[in-house]
Amino acid sequence: MGVIIKQSFTNLITTYFGFAIGAINTLFLFTYFLEQEYYGLVTFLLSAASLLWPFMAFGVHSTLIKFFTFYKTKQEKDRLLNLILFLPLFVSGVLGLIGVLSYSFLIDYFTQGNGLVRPYIWLIFLIAFATSYFEIFFAWSKLYYKSVFGNFMKEVFHRFCISLLLLAVYFTWITVHQFIYCIAGVFILRLIAMMMYAFSLYFPKLDFKFPQNLSPVLKYTSLILIAASVATALLDLDKVMIEYFMPIENVAIYGIAIYIATVISVPQKAMHQITNPMTAEFLNTKNKKSLEDLYKKSSLNLLIVSLLIFILIVTNVKQLYELIPDEYELSILVVLLISLVKLYDNLLGNNNSILFNSDYYRIVLFIGVLLVLVAFVLNLVFIPSFGIEGAAIASFIAFFIYNSVKIWLVHKKFSFLPFTSKTWLVLLVGGILSFGFYFWDFGFHPILNIVFKSMLIGISYVGLAYFLNFSSEVNSIINKALRLKTS
Repeated sequence: MGVIIKQSFTNLITTYFGFAIGAINTLFLFTYFLEQEYYGLVTFLLSAASLLWPFMAFGVHSTLIKFFTFYKTKQEKDRLLNLILFLPLFVSGVLGLIGVLSYSFLIDYFTQGNGLVRPYIWLIFLIAFATSYFEIFFAWSKLYYKSVFGNFMKEVFHRFCISLLLLAVYFTWITVHQFIYCIAGVFILRLIAMMMYAFSLYFPKLDFKFPQNLSPVLKYTSLILIAASVATALLDLDKVMIEYFMPIENVAIYGIAIYIATVISVPQKAMHQITNPMTAEFLNTKNKKSLEDLYKKSSLNLLIVSLLIFILIVTNVKQLYELIPDEYELSILVVLLISLVKLYDNLLGNNNSILFNSDYYRIVLFIGVLLVLVAFVLNLVFIPSFGIEGAAIASFIAFFIYNSVKIWLVHKKFSFLPFTSKTWLVLLVGGILSFGFYFWDFGFHPILNIVFKSMLIGISYVGLAYFLNFSSEVNSIINKALRLKTS
């Protein structure tokens, strides 16, 4: 676990740096430099591309991680990598043909809804294609435990480029229309950089023969396609449906709340880069003891870190909304519900890696598809009645059920849970601090209020975590940090 903590910490710093840039973009540059409808347009295009790219990738990025260590010879590994490279290209071609044939339908659809989207429909396909192959080459680098560069490109590169583009819009160096096209160009540049890095780690010999045991590989990648589609649908379905039922400006308003809450998911994303291939290895070697140890420790350590972020968000959200234009004002309920969803995601630890790298992924896929349908129906019911708060309620219900089922499934099939006695202690401390600091304000300027309150929360939480010994890994990091500070 020490290796995991060390590598995850590097990714954590990179990811938070990217999220900090993204926060500046989301809360200030977009809100002040773009009209609200164009901000909503950008949010919609990226959300729609997020729904599409898993179909283009066809699940091969997860397939690569699961099966690469299964093959022992260089020849078989090269054949697997060639399959991974060319299968999504074929699938994307088919989807592109379908898009061309149904272009008139898409034009009519967006003319009836938000006509602003019409000229940019094809960018959804382009961004989705670039994202799908980026994820494939990112998975490629993870095979060699080289996730830092890929994590930088995924979390920092495109956000920094968008910051520059927004500044270019502000200084009228480019128009808003050029800005939207340039965003697609950023995703293409990111793909090219990731591809060159992956090939520098290993360049396979071109071989058009299929690897051995092709049937389970294709069966797995087909089912992972469903899994990825389920995950992205649960994440972005609400934003796409808001665009259909409400003016596109509401997509931007909702997107800000989602971005604030998504900061809680950063620790999980950082640790996943290294725990996913390790989980696959433990499953392939049937090392159940190490798998259970990784499950419990990843859950506890992710909860400790993410709960601190949750407390900071919930207790400071009122002051945060005072800093952005009034037209983006949003109910705190949306931030709270989505934050609880992200906190629950962290509590699962490496649960997703266990399920989707095991033989039981078919079950969770079936449940996931049902829950997407449930989420769709819930959004149909709640959005017209409650607006964007209805979308948050629908997402909360769907994710709560989905995550609970996944915990139950791992317990039933592997006979272990992610919880320990420390889990409940951490949650108790987090609950007390959340309620205590939510109603306490200094009465200063919002920025000063956020800074002082965050400092008090941070000191209180870290101190309690250390002296109550929440986790030996966290205490070890604190000890190292204190030695560095006093040296």
